[in-house]
Amino acid sequence: MSGDALVALAERGLAHARGEALVTVTHERSLLSRFARSRPTQATDVDELAVEVTCVRDGRLATAGAVGIDDVALRDAAGRAAAAAEAAARAGPGSYPGLPGPDHDYRPHDGWDPDTAELDPRRAGAALQAAFAVAADAGAEAFGTWTAGAVRTAIAASTGLHGVDGLTDAYAKTICRDDRGRSGFAAAASTRAADMDMRSLAEGAAARLRPAEEPAELPPGDYDVVLDADAVGALLEFLGLLAFNGLAHAEGRGALAGRLGTRVAAAGVNLADSPRLARTLPRAFDAEGVAKAPRPLIQDGVALNVVHDIASAAVAGGGARSTGHALAPGGGLSGPVPTNLVLAGGGAASVEELAAPIERGIYVTRLWYVNAVDPKHTVLTGMTRDGTFLIEDGRIARPLRDVRFTDSVLRLLDGTEALGAHPRLVTEGEFYGRRFASGVLCPPLRARGWRVTGATPGGA
Repeated sequence: MSGDALVALAERGLAHARGEALVTVTHERSLLSRFARSRPTQATDVDELAVEVTCVRDGRLATAGAVGIDDVALRDAAGRAAAAAEAAARAGPGSYPGLPGPDHDYRPHDGWDPDTAELDPRRAGAALQAAFAVAADAGAEAFGTWTAGAVRTAIAASTGLHGVDGLTDAYAKTICRDDRGRSGFAAAASTRAADMDMRSLAEGAAARLRPAEEPAELPPGDYDVVLDADAVGALLEFLGLLAFNGLAHAEGRGALAGRLGTRVAAAGVNLADSPRLARTLPRAFDAEGVAKAPRPLIQDGVALNVVHDIASAAVAGGGARSTGHALAPGGGLSGPVPTNLVLAGGGAASVEELAAPIERGIYVTRLWYVNAVDPKHTVLTGMTRDGTFLIEDGRIARPLRDVRFTDSVLRLLDGTEALGAHPRLVTEGEFYGRRFASGVLCPPLRARGWRVTGATPGGA
């Protein structure tokens, strides 16, 4: 459906709602192909239209989904949302101050690519065949994902707010794995499917196999490390939740509670949420209809801000306002988080240049099974995977058996000595449920004293 048609549907749904209400209409079209052992394993072709009505009563909210787009279905959804909100209000007034007004400037962005929106399935087939061919030439099998989507969202509120936004996204990853269990990884993300060169990605993954070399082992300890962009992005996503979440911050649970205005990272670290930057996955407004705008988070190593939705700003008080980071009307259960993180690059031309000063350390392609063990201090634990190497005398040398780490993201950023010059958009690219593409634009980095706590069982 066109953007105008989606707005018209949202306004038609709003006509059936009583009192303060917000209608959200989302039209998702997407393709996804998964593969394993150089064979296709799953393919989906989604064309889904969803309508949700949110009603506000005495500071309480409730949302109901429509089972169709005719007037009967829209009236039923509006009635169920209103009844649930009124029932909640009878238990006592809530703290939600109300939906935003119409005075929001939704600035255009470059996140919609008409070519990607065509969603040609032949593109997925060609990508998989390219990955299979490269893996076969390397004596390996290919595993991974190719996906592309086109999502438009329209909103209309009883306050006079209305708007429409659209985003196309594409993601490809491939893992090449040989019969000894050694593996290499490469991935790419963009608003343009044409940017996904699966052959080049597979060649990069295959180059990390190093089948003729036995992997080294390192005992637990602190090591200088070069983290490639995929590893950096995984850590920064957790930092967004643990440090910049305005609800956790207002409740004193956040990692930056009492620390705004102080140095929390090395002077070369500059991190922002930049939702209109073309190289990210840009958006015009959040789930409550608040316009998105750039927001500096760490500047020259100093923590400056957290992000808010309407609910968390009300908890924070002191004149705090939503910064356009709601994940759902009324705020998501975990609070607001930045979804367009951008870590500014430095001067290193390559990961090899980052590794050059390290006498003995570790190069990490990516991380997996990462979990928070001490959210207040941003301490995470996880493992390396699909391309971990020993750095010896300034050179990325032998393969290294995968290691487990337990370290603080903020401590790692404080120990950051250099950043790569070429940030790259990275994401997990896992789409379960309604598609919401997000990612981190970041470069590789070099840091001192990365805390390795053991080797992974059976790791290569």
